[in-house]
Amino acid sequence: MYQSSRESMTMRRLALAIVPVAFGLVISAVPPAWAEEQAQQQETAALTVEVVKPTQQRWPVTVPASGWLKPWQEATIAAEIGGLRITDVLADVGSVVTKGQAVAKLAQDTVEADVRKQQAAIETATANLAKAKADADRTRKLQNTGALSQEDITSKLVAEQTAQADLDSANATLDSIKIQVRQTTIVAPDDGLVSSRTAELGNVVSSGAELFRLIRQQRVEWQAEVSARYRPGISIGMTAEIAVASGKTIKGTVRLVGPTVDSSTGRTLVYVALPTDDHPPVGVYVSGQIEIASTSALTVPDTALVFRDGMNYVFTVVSDNRVRRIRVDTGRRRDGAVEIVSGLADSDDVVKSGGAFLADNALVRVSGEAK
Repeated sequence: MYQSSRESMTMRRLALAIVPVAFGLVISAVPPAWAEEQAQQQETAALTVEVVKPTQQRWPVTVPASGWLKPWQEATIAAEIGGLRITDVLADVGSVVTKGQAVAKLAQDTVEADVRKQQAAIETATANLAKAKADADRTRKLQNTGALSQEDITSKLVAEQTAQADLDSANATLDSIKIQVRQTTIVAPDDGLVSSRTAELGNVVSSGAELFRLIRQQRVEWQAEVSARYRPGISIGMTAEIAVASGKTIKGTVRLVGPTVDSSTGRTLVYVALPTDDHPPVGVYVSGQIEIASTSALTVPDTALVFRDGMNYVFTVVSDNRVRRIRVDTGRRRDGAVEIVSGLADSDDVVKSGGAFLADNALVRVSGEAK
């Protein structure tokens, strides 16, 4: 009986030893491909991403430039008559004026008195002419009768011509004084914007003294300095672009390329006409660019770029929904997009954003139109 019990225990131990061996044989018989598929199904996707295709666009080739905003042309508004007092100032800095519009007035008392004085002189000259003409008419009637000497005849005829000349001179002087009356109203010589004013109420002006300065037709231009090596590629009519302090971008047109190069700086001036409706401030130093050509560019959204270890990368999605990290070289940037110079094909599916959270060969879920 004791022996039978020992045999039963030995049989149980043998059965327990056989079970793990048999289970191990079953596991080893499972195909490896099935095991990998099960592992993939159990792996969790790292991120849900949206993919985009690189696009070909026509992008401008630009030249950097910087310079001052200055008036296209300035006009000086000055007094044409001197010695008179300013009685009214009708314009100020920032005023928009039109050609012929009054901007200041001078006292007219003195010149109006001169007008009345000259009118009296004309009346005297007219009376003198009438008397001289009457004497000359009698002389012409008697000159063939021998009643008058030749000297008397000549004297009367010359007196008539002198009286006529005196009247003409008096009328011309009156016209001149009337011009001075008109000059007491100082007017703008052209349409424009008043940029400075020195006229003060009560001041006595001198002839030719500047009272106002005017930006003609409100036209402001960008006098851009560019490196001399770019000058051969710049021509009249090209598009230029500047950014003012408000963040607004203003586009203009090259109207003139400077004929000389500054020997101390190696730069030349390019004059860019700006639109009058933007009214950029004069005297501001701004930077911008001049478009000299346009070329094709392979672009992706700038959010697709990942910067690591001093290099630019993008992630592309391959057929098994895994991402592949690709090093790329970048070029121009514009309107939220970046040019890819090398490393990417236009058929690649590029992860639009979120690449900073991905690792090479990570499993992802694809959403959006490219899914």
